[in-house]
Amino acid sequence: MIGFIKRAVLSSMALFLVSLTASAEDSIWTSFKKLSFDWNPVMDAIIQVESDGNPRAVSGNSVGVMQITPVLVKECNDILKKQKSNKRYTLDDRYSVEKSKEMFLLIQKYFNPENNVEKAIRSWNGGMKYSVKATNKYYKKVLAKMN
Repeated sequence: MIGFIKRAVLSSMALFLVSLTASAEDSIWTSFKKLSFDWNPVMDAIIQVESDGNPRAVSGNSVGVMQITPVLVKECNDILKKQKSNKRYTLDDRYSVEKSKEMFLLIQKYFNPENNVEKAIRSWNGGMKYSVKATNKYYKKVLAKMN
């Protein structure tokens, strides 16, 4: 009887370890896929639509190649604070192509972890609570620049 119990316990432990390994591999693969997603075509298309590539472009309170608002800079800094990062963006960082792209990627990683391109484009134009109808024209413009 003790031999049976030992085998049952060992079998259960083996199954548990296999499931942990599979979960860890799935988790690692999911993380890898998220890290390896290439947002460059989307960012490049947004840059063309927003500013035609002009890092000094200004339209109201939106500036830079991606036409970033002060509200978006604040949102990025709030995310960084929640992540316990010491990094912060300034309003002047909106004029930097590199930092503008970093802010885009931070927003996508935080609000769009599934890397949904449509959501990324529409939310860049209409915010996280965007209306599909209100963002249709923008969405089509960006897609056209991607093709």
